[in-house]
Amino acid sequence: MLKYATPEGNKEIKITPKEAKSLLKNKKAVLLDIRMPDEEDVLNESFVFRINPLILKNNFNALPKDKTIIVACNTQNRSPFAALFLKEKGYDAKYLTDGINELKKELKE
Repeated sequence: MLKYATPEGNKEIKITPKEAKSLLKNKKAVLLDIRMPDEEDVLNESFVFRINPLILKNNFNALPKDKTIIVACNTQNRSPFAALFLKEKGYDAKYLTDGINELKKELKE
């Protein structure tokens, strides 16, 4: 996991809203919304999985292994840690650099 603390390794786990839009539109990725249950639903799309971060460790098996998992929250306080957790479990996981609201704007363009 320490390799992701390097500049090169850190790039491997980040994804911009524009890059995420491309993967999601081409059905090569799904979005994992790990915001808390009391936070408003921002995206109601078929590619969104919403898993409470408090139960992610027991519920990640619902995520597809054949797609990139784009992990998102509002402020990147939780998403990098969740992406690293999923990487350790064998997933191709990345965290959204600008938060879920920025992705929502990008998807509208």
